[in-house]
Amino acid sequence: MTHAGASEAVDMRPPEVVCREQISRIQQSVDFHATQREHRFLEYVVEESLSGRGERIKAYSVAVEVFGRDTTFDPQNDPIVRIAARHLRRSLERYYLTAGQADPVVVGIPKGSYVPTFSMRIPRDGIGSVVAVEENPTQPFSLEQTEASNVRASDPPSSDDVRGQLQRIVSSPEFPKVGRAGAFLNYIVEETLAGRGHRIKGYSIAIEVFKRPDSFTQDDPVVRIEAGTLRRALERYYLVAGRKDPVRIDIPKGGYVPTFARNEAAPPEPVKSKAAPPPEAFGRQAAALWRVRWPVLGALTVVAGLVGSAYWLPERHMPDMPLLDRPTLVVAPFTNLGDGPNAELYAQGLTEELLTALPRFKEIKVVGRETSASLPPGVSMSRIKDELGARYLLNGSMRTSGSRIRVTARLLDTLDGSIVWSEDYENDLQTRDLFAIQMAVANKVAATIAQPYGIMAQVASAKPPPDDRRAYDCTLNFYAYRAELSVERHADVRACLERVVARYPSYATAWAMLSILYLDEERFKFNSRTDAPQPMQRALQAARRAIQLDPDNIRALQALMTALFFNQQFAEAMRIGEQALATNPNDTELMGELGTRLAMGGQWQRGAALLDKALALNPGAAGYYHGTRALAAFMLGDYPAAVAGIGRADLQKCSLFHIVAAIIYAEAGMSKDARRAGETFMKMRPDFVPNIAAELSIRNIQPRDQLRLIMTMRKAGIPVPDGVEAAIADQNAAPR
Repeated sequence: MTHAGASEAVDMRPPEVVCREQISRIQQSVDFHATQREHRFLEYVVEESLSGRGERIKAYSVAVEVFGRDTTFDPQNDPIVRIAARHLRRSLERYYLTAGQADPVVVGIPKGSYVPTFSMRIPRDGIGSVVAVEENPTQPFSLEQTEASNVRASDPPSSDDVRGQLQRIVSSPEFPKVGRAGAFLNYIVEETLAGRGHRIKGYSIAIEVFKRPDSFTQDDPVVRIEAGTLRRALERYYLVAGRKDPVRIDIPKGGYVPTFARNEAAPPEPVKSKAAPPPEAFGRQAAALWRVRWPVLGALTVVAGLVGSAYWLPERHMPDMPLLDRPTLVVAPFTNLGDGPNAELYAQGLTEELLTALPRFKEIKVVGRETSASLPPGVSMSRIKDELGARYLLNGSMRTSGSRIRVTARLLDTLDGSIVWSEDYENDLQTRDLFAIQMAVANKVAATIAQPYGIMAQVASAKPPPDDRRAYDCTLNFYAYRAELSVERHADVRACLERVVARYPSYATAWAMLSILYLDEERFKFNSRTDAPQPMQRALQAARRAIQLDPDNIRALQALMTALFFNQQFAEAMRIGEQALATNPNDTELMGELGTRLAMGGQWQRGAALLDKALALNPGAAGYYHGTRALAAFMLGDYPAAVAGIGRADLQKCSLFHIVAAIIYAEAGMSKDARRAGETFMKMRPDFVPNIAAELSIRNIQPRDQLRLIMTMRKAGIPVPDGVEAAIADQNAAPR
């Protein structure tokens, strides 16, 4: 394996003792931002690999032995190992771009596997070169192979070369377009080329790039923050699009004056080895080299950083790189909505507590107090995104009334302006101290949004790219299908959503919608497949996948509720449904579905109340919900309301409403209408009545209600098979 800017790599693993020392070095570093569970993950895979048990390292073994999952763990349904592995890879990437730039060994977790790899950097005396040594015991090690590793010296780039490189960088899709990174880079490059590098200070950048007033002081950290962001943007650019660019532009830490150098990325021809020592000699040679020449590595930071980074990006496989930055959060001052002399102090105190609690989570980056204090309470998201380059904004309000205090917190995504999380916290100043309230609320907010698997992490992993119009169109088409309930649209939307989850496997909402479409294959007999698992099984798997990705996603909760309902787990389905409704009591899609499921399960009164509320809030879904509400009216003995309701239902959307109409009309004495509706239903669903007991049971209709419906079907002239009533009675009498 060949790395840019290095000699040919020799395929062999470094000595075990060196690997263990490297793991210890990583885990003790303050620049290795990983959770305790991810530390255990790294320790486990390294120990198994070094002990010769690499073949055992699978998602199942990691889940059971590291994360404490039980033996029923299914990696297809529970993504915990994949998510943790992704976080661990990013933590290692960040470490080798910062504190680990000159480390002698690079440890990696390749994508598509959990078996770690180890590569060794061997410095040559007085020469800035490294060699990566990877695990492959079939290749002997030769020190002479490092002869080709010298970084070639060449003339410095001209001003035209630098300006051409500047244009190449800022026009690349791999270079950020939000914030002022481009303006910052352009300013410092042009000032340097014009011989004014001595003028490049934090003050001049703040005034001329960020348009701060002349009163700007170092209390405002905008330049330091943006410089750090720009350095990382350049690092990422040269790892991805700029690996073979002719000129390299860097901004050394401790200053803002850029440096320009030729980018000698093409690897030289390897030198053939004359004689190689036996493989067992490698451990002694490599360990000795590492110990003796460790001080030399301090001079190799840039080259070693490039090689360590290039290790993660072999040339023949270039997946989409995750951003190397942690997600950035800005905390705006909370708005004071109360009265009284201390209300403003309360709001300021809460903001301070948040700025203390949030930075403890190293998975995120929090903009400092000075910047936060300079923002108005109603700061616009465009300012947060464009000037500070932050993805997230946390704002809110505090209201006091007498002894009562209410805090409302909101997390907003500046990319699209959406509110991704909100919560209210209420307390009584007579029972709790104000400072205790502020601290408790701040800690709850911080834990909810900033923990490794918290709201910000869920948004980053579950939300598809906001500019992917096709994925968005699929979700819109799903709601159009739900309003129409046509077999043709069902096939199109199902195919569209299957493409979406294949491309964005962490998109929870798409999985939830797909679960409902799979259910419709069974309950409505839409586009059934013979080459796939049973639709009920697929529906339940898709719903659980959605919940694992985003536990509070309303569509995911609705999908799981419905899938459980049709899998004969009524009590658990209703528990999930009530939980979802409590999360969002105004979601009419969920409300109507829960009302329908409660009604069919025998809770006709409660189901009818929810259906009435859904109809009032969302008349556009009336065609579907009116049919279910009409059935509830029939079961509650309100026959005039049942007749009126079925008359408002769109019978073309759901074939089952024709049999509901036949039942209602028969009980209302409308014999001709009842027979006509029954005949229509038999033509549309000839499979239903011969299996009437199973069809009613799968919908969790109670035995007494089943008997009543079958009796009325016979009254409507529907040919119900003989002996069905006896079978239902026997089933009800059987022990469970």
